[in-house]
Amino acid sequence: MAEINGIRVPFIPIEPGGELSGKKIEDSTGKFSSVFREELDKIKFSNHALKRLESRNIKLSDSNISKIQNAVQKAELKGAKDSLIMLDETAYVVNIPNKTVVTAIELNETSENIFTNIDSVVFT
Repeated sequence: MAEINGIRVPFIPIEPGGELSGKKIEDSTGKFSSVFREELDKIKFSNHALKRLESRNIKLSDSNISKIQNAVQKAELKGAKDSLIMLDETAYVVNIPNKTVVTAIELNETSENIFTNIDSVVFT
């Protein structure tokens, strides 16, 4: 067991720039950072959106999720905050800074065809 200030500890302390069992400790720009960044960039679905997808029987394929992701990136580049993303015959309201789908509705189910509190529309 390793010791810290004369106390035996059941782990090996890691010192900045130090080594662990002869292996150099990976810095913050390593693999963890890239995986973490990829996960942050993925779109998420709010509980409300998940309920709407289920109740309205809207199925999303990997291809559709990828298209929504691309639309979010385009809207983000233009400075959008809350965007309506049109994909085929389905509308998704997305909070762009959080990359979160807020709700989803098929156009043939809308009675008034009015979407409020959005600042942009992206057609995919």
